[in-house]
Amino acid sequence: MRQRTQARHHAVTGRRSILGAALPAAMWASSLSPASAAGGSAASARAGAIDNVLDQAVRSGMIVGAGVMVAERGRTVYQRAVGLADREAGVAMRTDTLFRLASMTKPVICVAALALMERGRLSLDAPVTRWLPDFRPALPDGRRPVITIRHLLTHTAGLGYGFLEPETGPYHRAGVSDGLDHSALTLAENIARIASVPLLFAPGTTWHYSLAIDVLGGVIERVTGNDLPAAVRNLVTGPLGLDTMAFTVPEGTPVAIPYGDGGAAGAVRMTDPFSLKFGPGHVVYSPSRAFDPVAWPSGGVGMLGTAADYLRFAEAIRTGGAGILKPESVAAMTGNAIGDLPVGAAGPGFGWGLGVAVLTDPAKAGLPLSPGSWNWSGLYGTGFWVDPARELSVVALTNTAVAGMTGPFPLALRRAVHAA
Repeated sequence: MRQRTQARHHAVTGRRSILGAALPAAMWASSLSPASAAGGSAASARAGAIDNVLDQAVRSGMIVGAGVMVAERGRTVYQRAVGLADREAGVAMRTDTLFRLASMTKPVICVAALALMERGRLSLDAPVTRWLPDFRPALPDGRRPVITIRHLLTHTAGLGYGFLEPETGPYHRAGVSDGLDHSALTLAENIARIASVPLLFAPGTTWHYSLAIDVLGGVIERVTGNDLPAAVRNLVTGPLGLDTMAFTVPEGTPVAIPYGDGGAAGAVRMTDPFSLKFGPGHVVYSPSRAFDPVAWPSGGVGMLGTAADYLRFAEAIRTGGAGILKPESVAAMTGNAIGDLPVGAAGPGFGWGLGVAVLTDPAKAGLPLSPGSWNWSGLYGTGFWVDPARELSVVALTNTAVAGMTGPFPLALRRAVHAA
């Protein structure tokens, strides 16, 4: 098909590294060439395997559209856009399409926090109350334990998420926003509501996926004196030249239309709001939030970006921090920081660092990645992973929730990338 021919790019010529590229994401295609010219049989086999996974996912209706990029040893070795950014309007996915990143926002916020620590403005084991004096959630017995910045970064603070509980759960009763809905709350108001809910456990004793990074966003605002978007721009996205990564975009900006899993009938276009059953509860999406300049900035799920810019971010961390972090901070972020605590959301064989899931046992996880690989994903259907031992970074952004994030598609994609 013409669309596939135009969007498919498998190997880089080697003239510039992914971190040093000055070209905007839309221009990257000009520096790419067929795999047979540069990558040899192994690269061709891997490209073919990835193509097969993407083609099957789109053909089956499981995925509406996707943008996938792979970097190896600092060079882009695969780039392809497939399917549709807007199925109803017939708009093809492009390599520079903007996606809602959802929880892939979290590592960006954690990098911002680590950058502040390097400047001596934030401390890993300091209590959150140093910057948010009223953030003192209690245990069910009434005790108010100390919650530290470390607890927030590692999801061991005792906090939760509304979508991970039944609709009668305490986060729902308190009116807490998970950050994906179009709430009229401010960030400070939402943090106050989070603090009103009893903790699930004593901080540091258990891992539980949570709104902790939204609270961390509030801390970053207090530390810097800027709103979270400005702080992230100053600390992370600006220095790295990640021009597409932002919390909101102007109305009318082309962004991939989001779709929700529809079972045998295929993916369905999201309404606004849109409720999707997930685990014990429901995820409530409001796609229009991405265009609202006054929507409170969710450090957990709020950013948008392209596959190219997120790959630059992942490669910056993989290669030692690219000047925004020291290698020591990178090592702390991407190494297991919670011991043997089980990481339920990631599954067996994973630990957790200061912002990402860390693969500790590939056999238990059933994944063909190296120990020490790190990753995360997002509820709009996005994901990335980094295999430092293989000098490999992969970004796979889809517009289909949650099939693009969890289940057969991401597993097949991992196996295809590592098949060669």
